[in-house]
Amino acid sequence: MNKRFPRLRRALVATALTLPVASSSFAQSISATLPWTGTWSTAPMITGDGGFNNQTIRQVVHTSIGGTAVGVQFSNQYGSDPLVIGDVHIALRASGKRTVAGTDKAVTFSGQSFVTIPPGRVMMSDPVAFQVPALTDIVVSAYLPQQTPMETTGHIEGLQDVYIAPGDVSADTEFTGGVVNALGAQSYYFLTDVVVQNASTTGTVVAFGASITDGIASSPNTNGRWPDLLAARLQQAGMTIGVLNQGISGNDFFTNGAGDAGLTRFQRDVLDQYNVKWVIISDDAVNNLIGGSPPTAARLESAFAQLTQSAHAAGVKVICSTLTPFEGVSSWTADIEATRAAVNAFVATSDSGCDAVLDQAAALGDPANPPAMLGAYDSGDHLHPNQAGLQAIANSVNLGWFK
Repeated sequence: MNKRFPRLRRALVATALTLPVASSSFAQSISATLPWTGTWSTAPMITGDGGFNNQTIRQVVHTSIGGTAVGVQFSNQYGSDPLVIGDVHIALRASGKRTVAGTDKAVTFSGQSFVTIPPGRVMMSDPVAFQVPALTDIVVSAYLPQQTPMETTGHIEGLQDVYIAPGDVSADTEFTGGVVNALGAQSYYFLTDVVVQNASTTGTVVAFGASITDGIASSPNTNGRWPDLLAARLQQAGMTIGVLNQGISGNDFFTNGAGDAGLTRFQRDVLDQYNVKWVIISDDAVNNLIGGSPPTAARLESAFAQLTQSAHAAGVKVICSTLTPFEGVSSWTADIEATRAAVNAFVATSDSGCDAVLDQAAALGDPANPPAMLGAYDSGDHLHPNQAGLQAIANSVNLGWFK
């Protein structure tokens, strides 16, 4: 379904994304009729390493598709106080903390250079005429003029260096005084979405899951998560489809903790994304199985069915992933393996509601011992695939699903 605005965010962002075009040059890049499509996102959760005050955060975003106009979204989903953000800029990245000279653009919110976001809310910027390349790093810099809480909205384990500088240096190409943030484990802060306009796009696919989707065993600063690798495959095939990563390490279907429970956050993190057409339901259920009290196969199957029904009601097609093997993890038992096998069989049936099946189990499993991950794909913990394993997942995606 071609949704210009997600239902739950429509009241928040309608003003920002439908402002009148101010000039003819602006009109050439920003269309009143083209939909906005997600090119990058990260799943919001509570981070414990905030506490910014009179500082600028420079965050690196790796795009999936390009566009001629861009919007950036900030979130105060888990904040207890209003969040003030001022002097936001976007630019192409040169290297490290540096931006490409001449590419910097100021970002506004309802025409203002600053925005105050109430607790529990998000805010999308005004559209910016900006040539966004596909599969390229762009930089979003935001000045935080006043104290923010230590516990704040962001994304832990973003696997991308974040730079912090004193004062307002959002527009500074060199990011004077900026250093790699030493507090967080390459976390993102407040920034959750980047959207673009592209006349060639057919929509966005959202990868929804846990640490395997989050790319936890990939090398930092390399964009080696399997959704990144899928985005590269799509581009190489000439398919202009955004890929959004909504994985949270430690997340599962039923438990709040590492982000909201999967069943709770599915609406916000998947169905409310811009121009979403497909979702890949990945590895949340694996965490349910390796936890202390694994659920029955029937309960996990019910969760898959619930998510597919919600997606179909929103006009979104569902690609269900089989659950990856993890024999060798300390909590693994033969009974848990039987549950995994039962769920994997279920997603291939019509009762699941899945429109297609991404067989991650077959992509990663050892043919000689299917309950275990193939050694060549094992990062060493018998649970998370290494870079070769993440590539194997991306390679197993049938691009025909998106035609």
